[in-house]
Amino acid sequence: MHKIERPIIFSSSSSQVSNRFLGLVSQSCAIAYNMKRSVLKCPPELLLRQVSTKHCGQQRLGNELYLRSPPSTSILAGQMCSSSAFQRRHFKAAFCTELGKPLSLGLKESSELCSGEVRIQVAAVGINFSDLLMVKGEYQVKLSPPFTPGGEMSGTILEVADDVHHFKPGMKVLGLCSAYGAFAEEVVTTCNAIWEMPSSMSFKEAAGFVCSYGTAMMGLSRRANLQHKENVLVTAAAGAAGLAAVDIASNVFGCNVFGAAGSDEKCSLVKSYGAKETINYRNESLRDKMKKICPQGANVIFDAVGGSAFKDSLRSIAWEGRLIVVGFASGEIPQIPANHLLVKNVSAVGLFWGAYSMANLDVFRWSVDECLKHYIKGQLKPHVCATYDFSMINQAFQFIQSRKSTGKVVVEIRD
Repeated sequence: MHKIERPIIFSSSSSQVSNRFLGLVSQSCAIAYNMKRSVLKCPPELLLRQVSTKHCGQQRLGNELYLRSPPSTSILAGQMCSSSAFQRRHFKAAFCTELGKPLSLGLKESSELCSGEVRIQVAAVGINFSDLLMVKGEYQVKLSPPFTPGGEMSGTILEVADDVHHFKPGMKVLGLCSAYGAFAEEVVTTCNAIWEMPSSMSFKEAAGFVCSYGTAMMGLSRRANLQHKENVLVTAAAGAAGLAAVDIASNVFGCNVFGAAGSDEKCSLVKSYGAKETINYRNESLRDKMKKICPQGANVIFDAVGGSAFKDSLRSIAWEGRLIVVGFASGEIPQIPANHLLVKNVSAVGLFWGAYSMANLDVFRWSVDECLKHYIKGQLKPHVCATYDFSMINQAFQFIQSRKSTGKVVVEIRD
């Protein structure tokens, strides 16, 4: 028997695949059924995508992350727990076949469900910056091609494992892929990584909701204990997490929000989401502008930039202020001068939202539940700046790399 070492790829510009070719694909994928799942040790940075399954009964080995390498079986810890109606089929997926090169579209084989898992027909996928780093080989963990990237999606449940009772086939859901693979027509993930979609939410909105709004809610509410009418400064305020933080702080907590972004157009968008004032830190000093518009300083700072923006933010903080360290989009990890924390009794608070999926699953799910509750009330409005067809996934990546995107960029997998 011959093993298929790589997925069968066809160009995204191809209009047809011959019946004979599809026949060969089907035979090849059947041969590949016995391929083993690859295993990757999981550092803390990857916990965002490895959602705990302790309430679903699924077995995982420590902090190991199991990648669904195309094509593959779905044997995990020697356990199978699938519905009795499982039938193998093939579906379209995007593959990184060479690091740093454009993605290719190809065919992937479905796999049987393990305990606690659900199969989802993907409607739309939200692109995160980590996806770009992953396919360039610049992420904290470098995967060996071929692999399917993507971790955040929305869609319709096709099938659930026998021990999954809270989700049913036909339900519309949003959530995370527990082992990447979202850029595909079908994904398998754990039941603890998904939420039922509100009836008023579109697949496009849902595809980019969980990571950005979950992060913002966790940071503002749990980590910073934000209070009504406090002053809040958000850097990278037009980005996915930043705009979600502006939305939540303004429209849920009723705070005075000051948003810093990198262009006048981005500042205008931030203001439309409730910011009282904005700062274009490409041509304005963040520290000087904050002295004018908020002389008493910000009670809470939500910083995803690092570098000079972090330093200016720290100098713009109020007495007993809380500075939330979200990320380092600038590429520079700042050093915190402890004397600045001492003088104003300031708290510097780290925020790694994904780690809660392992450390405290209830709190992790609460962060998204809370946002969905406020969305249903009409208080939150996720922003999708651009939508691309599946065949244009590489153009979507290029748009994000241009640094012109705001909120979320979404790839529609199905109409």
